[in-house]
Amino acid sequence: MKHLPLQLYEREKILEACLSVFARYGFKSTSTEMLAEAAGISKALIFHHFTSKKKLYLSLLEHCFEKVRTAMRFDAVSEYDDFFEAIDRLSRIKLDYFRKHPDELKLVYEAFYSPPNELKQDIEEKYGQAITERNQALERLFEAVPLREGVDRKQAFELIMITTKHFENKFSAAFTDIGVVDDEAADRLFDEMNRFFGMIRDGIAE
Repeated sequence: MKHLPLQLYEREKILEACLSVFARYGFKSTSTEMLAEAAGISKALIFHHFTSKKKLYLSLLEHCFEKVRTAMRFDAVSEYDDFFEAIDRLSRIKLDYFRKHPDELKLVYEAFYSPPNELKQDIEEKYGQAITERNQALERLFEAVPLREGVDRKQAFELIMITTKHFENKFSAAFTDIGVVDDEAADRLFDEMNRFFGMIRDGIAE
């Protein structure tokens, strides 16, 4: 493959080319040779521009995270009046975005749910606070939800977050298994998620 000078490549094009490799093979199984070939540049230029495979991966993660953050409007949680409406809407926005960008889904899923040991600290330091603040905003909105006597509010909120993560996992697994999630399949997942939330709200025992 003929390698062109780096200045002829836009940074985003390099990132997008490398994204597809990381998404397919994961961080550990991706080599700098694979990344250079995908981007159409030399391995030396990969190191010159990004220093290391780790820094390239973290640059990609930042690239993806900011796009997701913009799409979801992380700072707009307080605009919702109803907690469950916010959860439903934010989940739909997030998963609809990932339906259109499956490689980003695979990268983000690995980074936040099964990161390699050498990346865990960097990811936590960079994104832990942003995710905590988003969850705190949701928790404040949850304060307005009336609960039955004796129900621990923090435990109830944790249960809802566990349920939300469960459906994010199901969504990601669907991509892994079939490679695409159509409108009908996505709607089924959202309907199922809302039935779960209905059971949490209403209880399951007579």
